[in-house]
Amino acid sequence: MPADGHSAAAPIAAPVAAPHSLEAEQALLGALLFDNEQFNRMGDRLKGHHFYDPVHGKIFTAIATLIAKGKLADGVTMKEYFQTNGALAEIGGATYLFTLLESAARLTSAVQDYAALIFDLAMRRELIRIGEEIRELALVPPEDANADDQIEEAERKLFSLAESGTANKGFSPFSEALATSIEMAAAAYESDTEVSGLPTGLRDLDRKLGGLHRSDLVILAGRPSMGKTALALNLAFNVARARLRYSQGRGAGDKPEGGIVAFFSLEMSSEQLATRLLSDHAEIESSKIRRGDIHKTEYERLIDASRDLQQLPLHIDETGGISIGQLMARARRLERTHGLDLIVVDYLQLVTSSSRKSEGRVQEVSEVTQGLKALAKDLKVPVIALSQLSRVVEQREDKRPQLSDLRESGSIEQDADVVIFVYREAYYKEREEPDGDSEKHVIWQREMDALRHKAEVIIGKQRHGPIGKVELHYDGRFTRFSNWSHDTNARLEDHH
Repeated sequence: MPADGHSAAAPIAAPVAAPHSLEAEQALLGALLFDNEQFNRMGDRLKGHHFYDPVHGKIFTAIATLIAKGKLADGVTMKEYFQTNGALAEIGGATYLFTLLESAARLTSAVQDYAALIFDLAMRRELIRIGEEIRELALVPPEDANADDQIEEAERKLFSLAESGTANKGFSPFSEALATSIEMAAAAYESDTEVSGLPTGLRDLDRKLGGLHRSDLVILAGRPSMGKTALALNLAFNVARARLRYSQGRGAGDKPEGGIVAFFSLEMSSEQLATRLLSDHAEIESSKIRRGDIHKTEYERLIDASRDLQQLPLHIDETGGISIGQLMARARRLERTHGLDLIVVDYLQLVTSSSRKSEGRVQEVSEVTQGLKALAKDLKVPVIALSQLSRVVEQREDKRPQLSDLRESGSIEQDADVVIFVYREAYYKEREEPDGDSEKHVIWQREMDALRHKAEVIIGKQRHGPIGKVELHYDGRFTRFSNWSHDTNARLEDHH
C-alpha cells in the first residue's frame, strides 16, 4: 500500500480485439489473385462482409465480381478495376495488391482452410455482437418488450446465425438425391403398408397420401363447424400415441413409430384441447365433462384415460397472435430439446407477420406460408396448417370446397405441397329440416341418418400423388374422425 494510505488504482485493461486473422485474409486473397480457379473450389459461403479488414472485404468482393463476369482477376486487372472506380487509394494502391500476391497460399487445401478460418472468425465476431445487443436490451429494454419477448428475439438471432453457414447449401450431386430417393422407395417396399411417410392412423387417408411426408406443407381447410381442428387434433393424437406405444415397448415392429408433435393452438386453449382428447380416449362426451355431468364409473374411466395420456409426446403452444418468427423459433427449440416429427398450426390466418410493416393481408399470409414451408424443409418434418375458406362456398348449390375457396388462395395454394378439405354434408342437411311430420320430413330423416356420421376429406392438390376423395367416420359426441366402416356405421346408428 502507498505511504499516503490509499490503495493503488487498478490498471485499466487494454481492450481485447475481436477475433480475426489478417494473415489468413492476406494469404487467401493472394492465392485467389494468383489462381482464380481457387475461387471456384473454395465454396460459396464466404462473402466480403466476413473479412475483418474492410479493405480485404472490398478486394474479395471485387475478385468475386470479376470472376462472375468471366473476367480475369489478377494484380493488373484489379488495379484497373479500382482505378476506374476511384478507389485504388482506399485499398492501399497497386503496391498492396502485389503485397497480397507475395502472401499467397500456394496449396489448394490451405486456401480452403483459410476460407473456413475467416468464416469461423466472422461468426465468432457476430456472436459477440449479438451477445452485446442482448445485454444492452436486457439492461435498457424497450417499453413494449418483456423478458419473454427478448428471449424469443435472442433465440431468433442465434438460430439465424447458426443457419447462416448451412442454409445456402448450393448444388449437390444428383447421386445424393438419387440415393435418398432409393432409400425412401426401399423403406416403402419393405413396409407392410402402402405408407412411406408418417402414418396418420386413418387407413384410407394414408393409402391416398402415402402418409405425411417430410418437408411437406399440408393445408387442411374447411368452413366453420366442419371439424378442421377435430381432424387436426385426431391426426396429432394418432401420431403421438403411436410414438408413446413404441416407447413403452408396445409397438408393432422394431422401427420407430409415430412421432413427437408440436401443436400451435392460436384459437383454443390447451385445456380445451386436452378435454377433447380425454373425451375421445375415454369415450365420454366433452360437453358432459365440462358440466361435470358424469357418473362414478365415467369419472374413473376419465382418470384412467388421463393416466394413459400423461406421457403423450404432444406439446401444445396456446399463444394467441403468435408471429411466424416466434413460431419458427419455438418449433426449432422443441426440435433441439425433445425432437420433433410433426407440426400442426391451428390456424394459418391467426399467425401474424414478423415484419412490422405489412403491405396487406395477402402479403402477410404469403410471408406466413413461405415461413411454414421453409420450416418444414429446414426441420425435415411435415407441417399441417389449418386454413379458413371464404363464404363463396355457401353460395353454391354443391358446397364441397375447392382450391379457389381458400382465403388469400394464391400464396396458400402455391406454397402448399398438399391441400385437403374437410366436408360434412350432414352439417348443411341438418339445416334443411322440414317442419311437421310430412313425407318430406320422413325422407329428410332417412337422408340425415345416412349422412350423420359420414365425412369427406377431399384432396384438392398433391404434388406427389393423385387427388380425390376419402370417406371417414365422424362421431360428434367425441369430435372424433376414424376409418370408414359399414359395421361401425351401423353400430353408431343403433346407438343414436
